[in-house]
Amino acid sequence: MTEKKRPLFVPQGIIATPEQIDLQTATQKVVVGEANAGAAKTTTIALRIGEALAHKSAPGAILALAFTPEARDVLRQRLLDLGLPKLTVDQIEITTFDDFASKTLAQLEGTEIKTTHQARRLRTYACEAIDQVAEHYVGKFEFIDLRKSDMAIADFLNAQLRLKAKMAFENDFEDGLAEAAEAAGEPLTDFLVAIAYERIRLGNGDHPLFRGPFDATYDLARLLGSMPGSGQIFAEHRVVVCDEMHDMNEATFRILSALISRPNCFFTGMGDKHQVIHAQLGASHEYLDFRFKRSFPNLKSYPLTNTYRHGPHLAYAMRELMGNGAESNVPRHTEIMQSHYDSESTSCADCTVAAIKSWKRDGFRLDDCAILIRDRHQSIAIENALIENGIGYRTQAMGGYMQRDEVLFLRGMMAIALNGLESVKSYEVRTAIVESLALFGEVEDFPRLEKAKYEIAKNPDLLASFFKAHLGGGDDRSQWSRLATTIDYVLAVPADTRADVVLRNICNQMEVEAVAQRLYVRPYDVAVVSKSIKGFLEFAEKSALNLRDFWTKVNAAEVFASRKREKDFVFLDCVANAKGKEFEHVIMPFLEVNEFPNPMFAPKGEKNLFYVGATRTKRRLTLISPSDARARSAYIRLMKISGVAPEADLAITRNESKMGSIPATRVYLKAGFDDRVEVKSLGARFDDIRKKWYVQIGTDLKPFARWLE
Repeated sequence: MTEKKRPLFVPQGIIATPEQIDLQTATQKVVVGEANAGAAKTTTIALRIGEALAHKSAPGAILALAFTPEARDVLRQRLLDLGLPKLTVDQIEITTFDDFASKTLAQLEGTEIKTTHQARRLRTYACEAIDQVAEHYVGKFEFIDLRKSDMAIADFLNAQLRLKAKMAFENDFEDGLAEAAEAAGEPLTDFLVAIAYERIRLGNGDHPLFRGPFDATYDLARLLGSMPGSGQIFAEHRVVVCDEMHDMNEATFRILSALISRPNCFFTGMGDKHQVIHAQLGASHEYLDFRFKRSFPNLKSYPLTNTYRHGPHLAYAMRELMGNGAESNVPRHTEIMQSHYDSESTSCADCTVAAIKSWKRDGFRLDDCAILIRDRHQSIAIENALIENGIGYRTQAMGGYMQRDEVLFLRGMMAIALNGLESVKSYEVRTAIVESLALFGEVEDFPRLEKAKYEIAKNPDLLASFFKAHLGGGDDRSQWSRLATTIDYVLAVPADTRADVVLRNICNQMEVEAVAQRLYVRPYDVAVVSKSIKGFLEFAEKSALNLRDFWTKVNAAEVFASRKREKDFVFLDCVANAKGKEFEHVIMPFLEVNEFPNPMFAPKGEKNLFYVGATRTKRRLTLISPSDARARSAYIRLMKISGVAPEADLAITRNESKMGSIPATRVYLKAGFDDRVEVKSLGARFDDIRKKWYVQIGTDLKPFARWLE
């Protein structure tokens, strides 16, 4: 047997596990840690960096790559937590892929390219691309649907991001554009506009005219693909590390491969193939499973099976679900609680509220609780239940349901009926209501609308008159007859008519299902919008209020939901937005057939998404599913919650026996530069990373008494 290599870097505050030490001290050129959720991936990356520094690597020769600014900042903080001096950490290049690409391209291009991350600033270029497609392709292809609404522009910008992540623009498509669009998984319209947009962005080919989100990463990957041996353009980074490799797509893979391929570069990456949930952006488990192994045959994989986030009961349930060999070193019983609801969605919301109240009764803070849903339409019943019970919440990335286009449209119709837009206190929401009325009315007089929405936001009484004037008479009225007829209806309807009756009539007259199918190309988006409308109608029906009182209730609810809170709130978001976060208590509602997993998506991705949601918790996981076991998500059965309990109980006992304070291995001294000769002669050693003198535990400390901290 060969003796395990002892690490040179000794972290403060933790004792590295044998698995972490194996990764920390690995000597292979390419090392990949295959981790489970909560397995301290970022900490292990930090240990790897500390070991490189202990082996005399210069801080400036280390490059640490992350996919998001949040992950970048976490890694930086973890290095400080483990005892590295701030001065040393500041010299390490810790950056995102896009920032790294921007910096590299700026050095190569010798000029600064205008960069913007705001979609509204890219709108002009997108509209120009749409005009080019209209000029060249309308009539040549069927099913080209060119729109310039804010939603259409946003959809297009998202489509070109997906295409760039997959490096889907590399071929000449002129002889097979429809086939290429189908192969790329994008609607033909978006594909054609994306090509035109990219031609505009690249200008004459010398340098791009501008860069938007991800464009620097894409441009660098494109450059590397066109230049054999182009890895030499990079600075001489001897050590490269990368966290969250499961988020990697084709563009970032090419950049990383070029970095690693340099002769004197050593690489360590961390990832969890079961956390691949961004497949629509090109992320794939194949980068961890196949691509790296094929590109770097001598790659060495190391497991990180132990989680430090949750206890054995959840770890073993996830092991049953995912087959990932998960283990837990946490001496705590992470509770897996279940509650059940009947067929009505409001009952599920009631179960969610009950779980929150139980958490608070047990003495825990609301701020440590998160409700993670599969799709945003599910938030309507939950948000309303939270508001009814006075429970504050934040929706963060997902956004609250009252600011979604389909609900804003219905709110706009109520505002016209009651001449009540002034009751909407937010200027931004007023403008969004005008946009949504135009969107679902399929009104596309954009110059007029852009000016009008700001005037209406300032003078809410203009809302009905603007649309009446815009739709009144001639061809205009025939083109948007449904919207005109519906406005006539709501202006005539008595304010004491039941709100749900009025809203259903609006939806029927506007044929909102058909409108949604025209507005939203992807079936999933159409389904979510349709379910959101249905949820809002159910809210109105359950309230049993007339139109006037329901309008008041909705506006009061918006005020409650938008209140800024520093404490006493729960988080509410889609599971996909929660990756990388952790909470003391996670509640997962609507765990039923055809909801989670969603049948519109690949089974593997859906299971990964559930795994991500369930493993965000530390102390308690509440699963809310139908009373009828046949209607429950299969994931609950696959977890074998009761079956793993005996083994988990034993594991907790085992983990408790290992508890105790972290034993110190060194005593650091307050010796300064002038003391170096004397303390060294007494047997002290110098820590090159912390820049301090120390002696090992067990050494007689009397000779060092005046330097003891």
